[in-house]
Amino acid sequence: VNTCSWAVTKPPAASSAARSCDVPSAGSRRPAQRAVGVGASTGAHRAREWALLGPEAGVDVVSLAAIATAAQTTGDQIAWAHPQLGAVRADPGFRGGDYYDAADGDGPHVGLGIARQIAHATYRSARELDDRFGRLPQGGEDPFTDGRYAVQSYLDHHGDKLARRFDANSYVVLTESMLTHDLGRDRGGVEAALAQITAHALVVAVDTDRLFLPADCARIAAGIPGAEPLRTLTSDFGHDGFLIEFDQLGPIVADFLGERARVRD
Repeated sequence: VNTCSWAVTKPPAASSAARSCDVPSAGSRRPAQRAVGVGASTGAHRAREWALLGPEAGVDVVSLAAIATAAQTTGDQIAWAHPQLGAVRADPGFRGGDYYDAADGDGPHVGLGIARQIAHATYRSARELDDRFGRLPQGGEDPFTDGRYAVQSYLDHHGDKLARRFDANSYVVLTESMLTHDLGRDRGGVEAALAQITAHALVVAVDTDRLFLPADCARIAAGIPGAEPLRTLTSDFGHDGFLIEFDQLGPIVADFLGERARVRD
């Protein structure tokens, strides 16, 4: 799961910049901090929640940048999340989530690896996978005699890599948070919720993103009253384009944040 979100309070001070994934509680009554919220992928879900909670929750988001994201999980996104959860939970090593005392190598690493393979396929584009791997076999392996295609080896690598460094329960919680995401829940629907955001906003899509489609980003840009026109990155890399195409994204975000700083000054 790709996440990235942060808030920077103003006026600036050495101790005032905080990176966090905690949304302030709605009942908080501490003084509101003026903030800039920047988030990509599921991190943008958090950033928009901050923007909606507002000063009553102790944060006043004056600028918001939402990148490669959606205001509400779609049926397609739920469908891709479902087998990931099933893969983890079906692993005998998962033990209903109680595996922390298991011996080394006896945890839910197989299910977690499969879940990551499913997710990783949604992070890249069909164009990239076909151009990069096509139907090439992996090394000296023969796909007709239990060998793999190169793209299968690629997914095996990323599945194994995540399973060695990530916690399965954390993966389940993060995936469920994306699966259930709906900015409009208890707020009169998505459009009504977006209309309540008062921050000046930047929304960026990736043209080949098949996890959070450009149309999902366009909906956000159209719904926030203070949003700039939708910006779109051109990339062969799908959803991961927001991580890879930094030469495109960096200047867009820097210009947006710089513009807001000049306005405040």
